[in-house]
Amino acid sequence: MKNNYSRLKWVALIIIGGILFFLSKTATAATATPLPLQQEISGVVQDQNGLPIPGVTVTVKNTNRGTVTNLDGEYSISAPANGTLVFSYIGFKTVEIPVENNEEISIQLEEDVSALGEVKINAGYYNITQRERTGNISRVTAEEIELQPVVSPIQALQGRMAGVEVTSGGSHPGMAPTIKIRGTNSLREEGNYPLYIIDGVPINSTPVESSSLMSSSGIDPLNNLDVSNIESIEVLKDADATAIYGSRGANGVVLITTKQGRAMGTGLETRIYTGVASVPNRLELLNTEEYLEVRRTAFENDGVEPTESNAFDLLLWDQDRYTDWQDFLFGGTSETTNANITFKGGNENTSFRLGSSYFSQGTVYPGDFDYQKVTGNLNLNHRSKNDKFILALSVNYGVDVNNLVGNVSFNSSISFLPPNAPAIFNEDGSLHWDEWGEAGLDNPFAGYFNRSTTNTNNLISNIGLSYKLLPGLEFKSSLGYTYYNSRELRKQPRRSYNPSDAIYHRSSHLTAIRDSWIIEPQLNYNKSFKDLNLNFLIGATFQENNDFSERFQGDGYASESLIGNIGAAENITNAIRENTEYRYAAIFSRIGLNWDSKYYLNFTGRRDGSSRFGPNNRFANFGAVGTAWIFSEEKFIKKIFPFLSFGKLRGSYGTTGNDQIGDYGYLDAYEATIGPGGLYPTGLANPNYSWEVNKKLEGGLELGIIKDRIRLGTSYYRNRSSNQLVGYPLPHITGFTSVQANLPATVENRGLELEFNSLNIKTESIRWESSINLTIPENELISYPDIEQSSYANTYRVGSPLNISLLYDYTGLDPETGFYSIRDVNDDGSYDYQDRLIVRDQNREYYGGINNNLSFKNFSLQFLWEFVKQDGRLTSFAAGTASNSTELILSELQGESPYQQISQSIASQTAYNRVLNTTFPIRDASYIRLKTLSLSYQFPGNLLKNTGIRNAQFFLHGQNLLTITNYDGMDPERPGFGLGNLRTITGGLEINF
Repeated sequence: MKNNYSRLKWVALIIIGGILFFLSKTATAATATPLPLQQEISGVVQDQNGLPIPGVTVTVKNTNRGTVTNLDGEYSISAPANGTLVFSYIGFKTVEIPVENNEEISIQLEEDVSALGEVKINAGYYNITQRERTGNISRVTAEEIELQPVVSPIQALQGRMAGVEVTSGGSHPGMAPTIKIRGTNSLREEGNYPLYIIDGVPINSTPVESSSLMSSSGIDPLNNLDVSNIESIEVLKDADATAIYGSRGANGVVLITTKQGRAMGTGLETRIYTGVASVPNRLELLNTEEYLEVRRTAFENDGVEPTESNAFDLLLWDQDRYTDWQDFLFGGTSETTNANITFKGGNENTSFRLGSSYFSQGTVYPGDFDYQKVTGNLNLNHRSKNDKFILALSVNYGVDVNNLVGNVSFNSSISFLPPNAPAIFNEDGSLHWDEWGEAGLDNPFAGYFNRSTTNTNNLISNIGLSYKLLPGLEFKSSLGYTYYNSRELRKQPRRSYNPSDAIYHRSSHLTAIRDSWIIEPQLNYNKSFKDLNLNFLIGATFQENNDFSERFQGDGYASESLIGNIGAAENITNAIRENTEYRYAAIFSRIGLNWDSKYYLNFTGRRDGSSRFGPNNRFANFGAVGTAWIFSEEKFIKKIFPFLSFGKLRGSYGTTGNDQIGDYGYLDAYEATIGPGGLYPTGLANPNYSWEVNKKLEGGLELGIIKDRIRLGTSYYRNRSSNQLVGYPLPHITGFTSVQANLPATVENRGLELEFNSLNIKTESIRWESSINLTIPENELISYPDIEQSSYANTYRVGSPLNISLLYDYTGLDPETGFYSIRDVNDDGSYDYQDRLIVRDQNREYYGGINNNLSFKNFSLQFLWEFVKQDGRLTSFAAGTASNSTELILSELQGESPYQQISQSIASQTAYNRVLNTTFPIRDASYIRLKTLSLSYQFPGNLLKNTGIRNAQFFLHGQNLLTITNYDGMDPERPGFGLGNLRTITGGLEINF
């Protein structure tokens, strides 16, 4: 494929170069063509109450020339004397006014809720309106995400979209959140990531590897984006929306569009906010007196004499000391600050936006740890005077530094230290070892002075070119380049560890580099034949990704100050370097038919080629069909349902693929032996495996009532993913652990999505809008022939979801021992997977969000409630060992309790470990959370009129302020996983000049 791919690449570059040369000549010639006589027109745009409307788009009809009104509703534009001006704004009816030699045109716009359906949304290779779309596309705008104090834009989607499930990666800044679009399709975790596209450029969505505290979730590759520079985020879900992306769209597509410049004039925008974050919850743990009573009871129940070795907390440690380890571990306050400055401007033909931002966030843990990010962005748009040639440049660059402790797990286990445990630090700040050593223990903060510093650089750039060759025929091309560099250094000084241990100064190094380029030429044709409108698109994709990773360790540094200086290390060990190359090529096409603005039919096709498959299976075809009927336009519907302002039925069916597997899996792999001149096999070839295929079916209904003041949307989907690509485990006698193969398994995701929007109140001074989204998902392994004979017999169950746990049958407390007991199904005296007969679904039963926007004169209030129905596991009800417990077990001291007898014996610990894998600790972990709360005040225009300030706004923002739940753990969003979301309160000011 490599030679063919290279030829195609160079042919494409030559063709594009030739076309651009032709276009430049044509554009030059066109510039010399006399244009119609132009005149300057100005005016004011107001609403029906006489108030100015800022941000109204004013364009010259049948051209791309336009501008927007300022804060006072004023505009100025050049137009032909015989031309027509078009005034459009979201929520108002579009108005066309002939120029007719007038130098001043002022108008009042009439509100039209139904106009919201005409908002353009990004569908990837084309734009469409909400009214006309046949696919399922969810959208959030800048107003909903820009003020949220989050590192990654994915975090801002929580609770805002039906079918989109976002879970926090943890409490450390920079950790990658998990996003699932309509469930889990693949048996492989890495096969479930969606496609990220930023300004037309695809981004590798796999979290970046880390050896720091972020290792559990990885580093989010979107961290370096400036959240406040995002104009909108669209999520494509069904076949009609995603099939045009072929193998890259199997798990959904996330389209991120950054902000553009101003059409006329210049402006300066500034925004700054600062605030604090803290852990919103605490476990109810035992105090010292309660803890010691439980410990003494354990020895009494066991009939064992306490000694210094088994009861150091009773005999060696201070019986009056009390430390709130939760407060010590995560009781701190994390400060956060964000500052943005943007300069934008332009004229009728060229506009630009140049911005920069700074973001910092601390941690709630003891120590001086923080995350800092600096970003820069540039958007440049230019069109020729004859409106035929258009150029769009987008550049986003970000640098961040994450300073964390290394090799210390700041997790909830430290919270369960005995409350009378010794101090962690000496008075001079060094780690305290003596009392811990007397008990035969290590200081739990061993490694505290290790430092892990992760530096990342991320460049995302794209140039879009288009030229109108003929009326209705347009050539477009997108050329993108991305570069991501992550360098992580962990320093491990000797003072982090027990002086009695033979440990030397050490360093760990990890480098990950990702770079890619993409070229996508396209032809678009749009033609109307009376009532029939035809839109035709054909294009090609040529993409290449290169991934490089390197890791090694250095030790034997002479002093702490030299740690990390490779030249000063005595030894370099565990050195590994990997370099992979991925090539991808495709052709794609879309035909859109629209009859009388009522009947819509779309056909999408794509042929993909991936270097991750063997020569016989390298190419595959994918496609979809989507249709819609706006039945509210039918005369008989209008007569029967006069209150119905909008009604649409839509449906789609199609296939997408998946090639998210490792590179070179179809080839034998070898590595060099330690001794010179030798090779040994590390990978087994399988040239016959092929693409995973995801077949998507969807039906939807959309309704608008009372002039669209109430809108309702419902969708039913069924996605089936088959021909599963996994690393199939092999017996040890083969000499290999696994081989890449297709398994005869089919996974189905089906569900119901509901969306409701209403304009509750609309008066001269008050406006109240509400929206609700609800998702009821189901996931099922519907087929896996001979799973009982496969290596996944103890992992999955046909007829059950993929995300399950197999549990023992809990039979209550043993009347003889008082310990937990479980059923030995086959009476063989041992407990293994043959005894795990209970299947527990770990997925959410349903989830959604309730959003409200209220405005009263210059005040605005927005709040979002996120809700989830699920269960979780409780893991903090052990009692009797040298570890603290929750107050739940105090009932055992009174003799009435569902918990086992308090004991510190090995038998009780064994019983406790087993009962964790039963239904006994399962609890309702459902919750309702006040996810965001924003209050803002817009300074009146008359106060700013003589200050040079166009707009000024003060705002307060809260996140994760309140959680209503019956769950006894730390965070119900991540039940059983310790800390999660922080409660954040910020305040700031926005000033625009």
